[in-house]
Amino acid sequence: MALARSLIKEPKVLLLDEPLAALDKKLRQSTQFELMDIQEELGVTFVIVTHDQEEAMTLSDRIAVMEEGEFVQIGTPNSIYEHPNSKFVADFIGNINMFDAKVISSDEQGLNITCKALGGDILMQNPSQAIHATDLSVALRPEKVIIDKQQPSNENIDYVSGVVEDFGYFGNLSIFRVRTANGDIIQVSKQNRVRIEDTITWEDQVYLSWEPESLIVLDK
Repeated sequence: MALARSLIKEPKVLLLDEPLAALDKKLRQSTQFELMDIQEELGVTFVIVTHDQEEAMTLSDRIAVMEEGEFVQIGTPNSIYEHPNSKFVADFIGNINMFDAKVISSDEQGLNITCKALGGDILMQNPSQAIHATDLSVALRPEKVIIDKQQPSNENIDYVSGVVEDFGYFGNLSIFRVRTANGDIIQVSKQNRVRIEDTITWEDQVYLSWEPESLIVLDK
């Protein structure tokens, strides 16, 4: 009702401050799509303030991330999530694994780094941004990690082994926290695609692998 009263005045810009905060999860999700449809139909610019990251990703054409009162990255939800420009943005938007790494060399073939947590030397053929530091971080989203009880048969795939320390079943997906042989914790989110599957649970020995392009290199 409040939204209808605001829109009837045909504003050019509408500020929505935590518009869905009082709704339960299912109603909030459905209302997000209704807001998107209304905005597209009327062409009114919505400026939405929210602390819910999923809500921001769903509703936005552009996201502005602020740190200490300053904008540190502005872009589409996809660019903010997949190509963060700093460790702060990477850690702020969504869940992410982040590990220390060092540059070994850099040439026309790409960026050679070493990251103990991810098994050692890694060749980054097309880093998403120019790297100027020797010490940096490598980030990896939990959904980009493949978890399996079987060791990868492809010798060209990077992987590490570990033991499932924590496990959570959420119906549509499962969350794993795996402690590797080096003592690092890697979080994995696995979509539950079939109703019956070979269950991975606490204390299981597992192997974690990923596509090279899933890694994000950050030097600030």
